[in-house]
Amino acid sequence: MDTRLLIVSASPRPYGNSRIVARFASKIARDIENVHTYEVDLFDYRIEPCIGCVSDGVRMCKLPCVLGDDMDKLYELVAESDGIIFVSPIYWYNVPGPLKNFIDRLTVFENAIFIEGRSRMEGKVAGFIVVGNDTGGIAVIQNLMVTMNSMGAAIPPWALAYHESDDNPIENENFILDVANVIRGVVLMVKALKGLEKPKYWYRVDKEYKEKVMDAAEHAYREVIDNLTYEQSNR
Repeated sequence: MDTRLLIVSASPRPYGNSRIVARFASKIARDIENVHTYEVDLFDYRIEPCIGCVSDGVRMCKLPCVLGDDMDKLYELVAESDGIIFVSPIYWYNVPGPLKNFIDRLTVFENAIFIEGRSRMEGKVAGFIVVGNDTGGIAVIQNLMVTMNSMGAAIPPWALAYHESDDNPIENENFILDVANVIRGVVLMVKALKGLEKPKYWYRVDKEYKEKVMDAAEHAYREVIDNLTYEQSNR
């Protein structure tokens, strides 16, 4: 059975660190863990704030969502995914607005408990990666983690990585290794839940793995920068 990961980032800048790290996470998933990925950055979508239908009546919060915006496309991607990797910058100890809207709008998946008898998030596996120039990474991660688990998502070992510095995160070997192991942990948990594999160990730190990971990080960085340079030269 194919494993599908959705990489969800939220950066308003096409050259931002969150987008670069999201590209790196996707490369690790595809090239090392051999799974299918789909990358989205929520700043590229129109996601309206949740209007709280569930507060008017628990059975009013259901698909299709009454707002009818780009979340309709994102709902399909979430439904098709086995795992979701969140990659977020730090906005005052929290996530950017589009990511908050996205999470709030996933209420319709969680509320399927009362419509269909089961949360549509139940059993999906979640991992969390946060990048910022200052403190707040753990605050962002704990908010994301408790919300996803409350919706029914499974949280594997080593499910978090954060970088809190204005240095280039791609040059932070410990962070990059943590990011790679977030992806590894999510993939292993998906396989374990499907009964395909029982992991012998989760976090990998051997020399061969580190070399592959750092090479993938450098390639991801160059891809984003080269693509940005190409777009600017063709304007």
